[in-house]
Amino acid sequence: MRSFFAHSDLIDHGVLRPLSHISANWELTWDACTQKYEEEEHSYAKLLNQLIEEIESATPPAKYHDNEDRLAEYTKKHLNWNIRKEGSRWVGSEYGAILEQGGFNDVDQNELILAAAGRVHAARIRGQNHFDEMEESHRRILADVLTIILYHRTESDMF
Repeated sequence: MRSFFAHSDLIDHGVLRPLSHISANWELTWDACTQKYEEEEHSYAKLLNQLIEEIESATPPAKYHDNEDRLAEYTKKHLNWNIRKEGSRWVGSEYGAILEQGGFNDVDQNELILAAAGRVHAARIRGQNHFDEMEESHRRILADVLTIILYHRTESDMF
């Protein structure tokens, strides 16, 4: 799993930059010795490293969309969002926002972690063995999922 996220030119921009309103230190540096991103003060690198380990230990679900659908259904039913599923897509709002709101009810971000593990597994099946090699729209959604997990794990005294 580490090799999937290692030395990425896109992960800091796609995953951490959206959190720059919380911490301006969003750029990452890969440490080849530790095989992790360098953990710096006021950075999400430590949480990202932990998240990569969690994704690595998760068993990818056969249908990761089911995990995301549960979050969207929560958003629709309990938050009264005017969204609906058309075919395999949720429409009526931006997909990342739907998942973010559903994530407030996702204990320990379990559904999101399984979705991330499933998305990485699906990418590898398609020969996309690194985050930067993923098809753009799938990479964007995986980045959103990772950002949402980190956002939900942000503690006010973290920085």
